[in-house]
Amino acid sequence: MRDTVTQGGLTAWLRAFAAAVARDREELTDLDAAIGDADHGSNMDRGMQAVVGKLGGLSPDEAGVGVGALLKTVGMTLVSTVGGAAGPLYGSLFLDMGKAAGEDAELTVAQWATAVEAGVRGVQARGKAELGDKTMIDALAPAAEALSAAAACGLSLADALRRTAEAAAQGMKATTPLVARKGRASYLGERSAGHQDPGATSSWLLMQAAAEALASDAPPDRPRT
Repeated sequence: MRDTVTQGGLTAWLRAFAAAVARDREELTDLDAAIGDADHGSNMDRGMQAVVGKLGGLSPDEAGVGVGALLKTVGMTLVSTVGGAAGPLYGSLFLDMGKAAGEDAELTVAQWATAVEAGVRGVQARGKAELGDKTMIDALAPAAEALSAAAACGLSLADALRRTAEAAAQGMKATTPLVARKGRASYLGERSAGHQDPGATSSWLLMQAAAEALASDAPPDRPRT
């Protein structure tokens, strides 16, 4: 397996994420129904189907663009098609990842870690959320930290992505006892405790899809919600 992130690998990742969102659409909706607007599953499914459509419609010239341009296309597509807060937040994730990735045709593990870190900072800047606020940051920030640590240790892409997915899973599950401090869930106060955050859940799906699509070894087991 190539130990870099390529446009082809990214396309496989995005298709895998779209499939995971479609598969778990009702679960995401049920999680959001408990503390939000009950539309996270449908919104994310609509957005990712639009992304898949965009990928399929790339011309030969567009298909040869760098990793950064592809990520930016995904970000703009999500901003324009995903409703609620998820559109701007996921859009910021991919747009800032794209800016950090630049025009390179492929990225090393270290470069990929830098791009993911930039994307997570973009989400934080957009949503003003920190760890412990019961948001997608609770899954994304540990994932980015694990990826950077793996890159610093010189781990392979497969191992780095596996650790990233595991960290995201732990962060996702840790949102259950938290009291929400951001977003619509924060309106519930103490009543938001006891429910897994839907944004953290879809963020884990994103990182898990990367492990499935880009790593050759078996991904970590899917945690129960």
